[in-house]
Amino acid sequence: MSFDADRLPDDPSSLKALLVSQQSELEHFKLVVAKLQRLLFGRRSESLHLSPDQLALLPDSQEETIPPPPVLESTPPPDRKIPVRKPLPEHLPREIELHEAGHSDCPECGGALRRIGEDVSEILEYVPARFKVIRHVRPKLSCRSCRTLVQAAAPERPIEKGIAGPGLLSHVLVSKYCDHLPLYRQSRIYAREGVDLPRSTLTDWVGDSCDLMSPLVEALRRHILGGRTLHADDTPVPVLDPGRGRTKTGRLWTYVRDERPAGSDVSPAVWFAYSPDRQGKHPQRHLADYRGAIHADGYAGFNKLFDGKRVEVACWAHVRRKFHEIHEAHGGELAATALQTIQQLYRIETRIRGKPPDERRRVRQARASPLLESFHHWLQSTLSQVSRKSAIAEAIRYALARWSALIRYCDVGCLEIDNNAAERALRCVALGRKNYLFAGSDAGGERAASLYSLLGTATLNGLDPQAYLTFVLQRIASHPINRVDELLPWNVSLPPSGEAVTTRQGIAA
Repeated sequence: MSFDADRLPDDPSSLKALLVSQQSELEHFKLVVAKLQRLLFGRRSESLHLSPDQLALLPDSQEETIPPPPVLESTPPPDRKIPVRKPLPEHLPREIELHEAGHSDCPECGGALRRIGEDVSEILEYVPARFKVIRHVRPKLSCRSCRTLVQAAAPERPIEKGIAGPGLLSHVLVSKYCDHLPLYRQSRIYAREGVDLPRSTLTDWVGDSCDLMSPLVEALRRHILGGRTLHADDTPVPVLDPGRGRTKTGRLWTYVRDERPAGSDVSPAVWFAYSPDRQGKHPQRHLADYRGAIHADGYAGFNKLFDGKRVEVACWAHVRRKFHEIHEAHGGELAATALQTIQQLYRIETRIRGKPPDERRRVRQARASPLLESFHHWLQSTLSQVSRKSAIAEAIRYALARWSALIRYCDVGCLEIDNNAAERALRCVALGRKNYLFAGSDAGGERAASLYSLLGTATLNGLDPQAYLTFVLQRIASHPINRVDELLPWNVSLPPSGEAVTTRQGIAA
C-alpha cells in the first residue's frame, strides 16, 4: 500500500482517521489472502480449535464447558491403535478354490493322513464390466387355413429404435452426473472394449432419457413444494456460449425437502432447476406455489418471496463461516467468542436431532433462547467498540441484519438451525464442475438439473442410483402418466443382490 507523504493531512484527528482507514483496508486484504490460501492449500474443515486462554473469555451460558484434561510430564503416550480389517461384504458372490496338500500319505512316516480342520482366507477380486448384446427373436407364425400372421409384440425400448438398453443408459447417466465422468472420456473407455459409441451418440441418449423421465422430475417438484419447510440454495455452472468463444455463467438452483431431523417419516427429496443467470425472478417463479418456511443464505433474490405466505429462516452456518474466516486469518478473542457461542447452539441441536417438533421447540426455548439473547447483546456492544470497516464488524452486521430470521427456528420445532441440507445437495455439482468444466448449452444445464434431481433423491432414500435409473428406464415409456408417482424412489424397493425388483404398490420387475 503506497501513498504520497507530501499529501498527508497535518491535522492530527484527520491523520488518525486516515491511519484507521488504512488499517481496516489492510485487515480486509489480509482476510482475502488468507481465504484464498485456505481455499487453495488449506484444510476445508471449519472445526474450531481454541486454547484454554480463549475458552476463559467466552460468555456465560447454560451450556456446560468441558475443561481440557491436565497434561502430566510423566504421562506415557497412549497405545497406538492397531487397525482392524473389516470383513468382506456377505452379499458378494464367492468362488471356492481348494488347495490340497498334494500328499495322500504322511511325508515323514508314510502313515495315512486324516483331515483335522482347515484354514480359510479371502481376497477381494474385480471382474471388469463388459458389454453384451441381447438378440430379440420373434418367430412369425402363419395360419394354414386363413393365412393370419401371428407374432409376439416387439419388446419395449427406453429410446424408440435405439440400440441402448436401460442398463447401459443408466450407466452412462450415473457415470456422468454421479461419478463426474465426461461423455468424451466414457466414449474412450468404451472404445477400449471394441464398442464405438461417439460422444454425439451419448449426448443424444442423455437428452432422450431426460425427456422420458421429465414427468418423474415434475412429480418430485410437486412433492417438495407440498411440504411445510424446504431448503433453497444455488451455485454457478459454466455454460458454453456459442459464437462468443467463451462460457457464460448459468445457475443451478436446489430445493430440498428433508424433515427427518424433526422426526418425520416423510421421504426426503431434492429438486434442481436451471436458469441462464441469477436474477431473482427465477426462484420467485420456482416457488410461486409454495407456502411455508424457506431456509436460505440471505440472497436478495429470495426477498420478494417472504410475504407472509413464505417466511425466511436464515442460516447459522453462514454466520459461523464469516467468524471462522476471521479466526483463521487473524485469530483474536472476538471471533473465538462468537465461534464458541455458535458451537454451543449446535450442541443443543445435536441432542434433539430426530426428536418430534414439540420436544425440539421446548428444548430450544429453554436452552437456546437465553443463549441467543445474551449473544445478541454481545454482538451489539462489540459492534460499537470496533472499527466500522473491520472484518469483525462486517461479520457482526451480517448476523444482526438477519437476526429475526436467525432465531425463528427456536419457535418452530420443524425448522432447522442452518441450510446445510441444500449445501450438501450442491456438492455433486461442485465436483462435476472440476471434471466436465462446462455445460454445452442451456439445454444441457436443464438436463443436468433433471438428472441431479433423480440421482440426489435416490441417494437420499438409500437407493443405488444406477439400479434405480435402470428400474425406471425399463418401465417409464409405457407407464401410465397419472401413476408416475409409483416410480418415485421411496415407492421402489431395490434388493442389494440384484434379485427381482418390485414397487411398493406391487408392480413386478
